[in-house]
Amino acid sequence: MILVTGAAGFAGSHIIHRLVEQGAQPRALVRSASQAATRLPRQGVEVVVGDTTRPETLGAAVAGVETIIHCAFITADRKQGPRINYEQTNVNGTHNLLSAARKAGVKRIVELGGLGTQPAPAGTYMATRYHADQEIKGSGLAWSILGPSVQFGKGAAFFKGLADLIRSTPLITPVIGTGNLRFQPIWVEDVTTCLLKMAQEPENYDGNVIEVGGPEIYTYNEILDMLMRALGKQRIKLPSPKPLAALGAKLMTAALPKPPITPATLELFDFENTTALDSVPFHFGFQPISWRDYLQEHGAD
Repeated sequence: MILVTGAAGFAGSHIIHRLVEQGAQPRALVRSASQAATRLPRQGVEVVVGDTTRPETLGAAVAGVETIIHCAFITADRKQGPRINYEQTNVNGTHNLLSAARKAGVKRIVELGGLGTQPAPAGTYMATRYHADQEIKGSGLAWSILGPSVQFGKGAAFFKGLADLIRSTPLITPVIGTGNLRFQPIWVEDVTTCLLKMAQEPENYDGNVIEVGGPEIYTYNEILDMLMRALGKQRIKLPSPKPLAALGAKLMTAALPKPPITPATLELFDFENTTALDSVPFHFGFQPISWRDYLQEHGAD
């Protein structure tokens, strides 16, 4: 049996739907039954309500499971608050899940990580993702980690945040830094295919961290231009030094329940979010679709 954590989230829900289509009858770990009711198939999936930050809820989730696909992370677009804490969920939650998995005899874990994850100062978002990876690698289970660039698809946080930013600024859209930082967006359905290959063909992937991106690379400026065309909005792009952008992100995070940019999101602007253009064909044997083609067919929403 395959358990998907964070099963009602962006990537997790796509994985569950794909597994159900395959007839696999997966188990889904969700924080609430209402999430499952609105985001997951009504049949073909076993739903367990629990939380990786609450170890007492994990026994039922991991019982009888052979492989875990771990997607239960607080992502950088979410602001921290009373029930949202990067360290608590990303690091402690992963530790709790692995402890329960070992006790239950789970054989393997596949983690949805992120491209460019690296050591970072304590208290940063990146530090929590790095330490989650280290928990996986030291778990004693067979493991593999997928590190995608920013994901696109309906409701994808990175692109939704940028679209919201464009919509909310009547004349000027701020550009973080010079706008020349590069990204390699990858479709969530292609990420799903990669993760399932890692889970279902462990002999090819166990013990590996594989970074993937789509077939095209765009600068941040190019992404904004393409989004503005898709939204039918004309804005003047105003370069903003990163310290100023960081101040703006802090102010928006303090004032808005769902800010378009958070301080954690800005950590993605510390490095080129790219890998080899043929990363998916080389490691997984198929050609991913480009964000450009997706945008032309589906629009910015």
